[in-house]
Amino acid sequence: MNLILIDPLELNENSAILRDRRAKHIRKTLRSKKGDVIRVGIVNGRIGTGLITKIEPGLVALEVRTDTPPPPKTATGLVIALPRPIMLKRVLAQAASLGVEKIFLINASRVEKSFFKASLLSEANLREYLLHGLEQAVDTMVPEISIHHHFRPFVEDLLPEISREYPVRLVAHPGGGIDLTPDLLPEPTSPALIAIGPEGGWIDFEIDRFSEQGFGCFSLGPRILRVDTAVPAILSQWQLLRSLATARN
Repeated sequence: MNLILIDPLELNENSAILRDRRAKHIRKTLRSKKGDVIRVGIVNGRIGTGLITKIEPGLVALEVRTDTPPPPKTATGLVIALPRPIMLKRVLAQAASLGVEKIFLINASRVEKSFFKASLLSEANLREYLLHGLEQAVDTMVPEISIHHHFRPFVEDLLPEISREYPVRLVAHPGGGIDLTPDLLPEPTSPALIAIGPEGGWIDFEIDRFSEQGFGCFSLGPRILRVDTAVPAILSQWQLLRSLATARN
């Protein structure tokens, strides 16, 4: 936890009292004491410092000052075929850490229908794991996230509107023919929407529907990766391409 995140509703003017895992982290991991200053951020707001005005078992009181904007997002959105819950926890934290701005969790032919009944999909639980990623990356801006239970209504009805925000549209699939190069980016900061399928991959019907919406199909190579491996691998490679495109320009 490299940043203590505070919800705006927890603030009373410039003061906040923490009683949960954050308080435990401050006491046990940071080994802080009264008078110490720690790094804090306001959820969806600025980053700054928190002066510890009181600390005791189960409670930490802070005087908060924030004046630094969070790091910019990466202008990247993810469409992810819903993975199993234990894997989704990691994927959410990874995506938030790597600066993803929007996440669309969708159904697909090879997604287990029971995954949509998982308690993890409650708004509070999804937010918790996104916050874990932000705490790691020293960021405060929570990615937007939405859940879509049916593939065709999402791809045929919603995706055309969503795609207008993203001039670069890509779908990851074993055997995809497009190479990931800086040439894919009209500008280094061009927004990109990347679709990542289930562990068994997309079926041909799904790839065809993405293609109809202007998605190019790419692959990371011959190895079939788990979703929680594919997400950071693809996002890291995409960020490298942005850096190369910036240097080229």
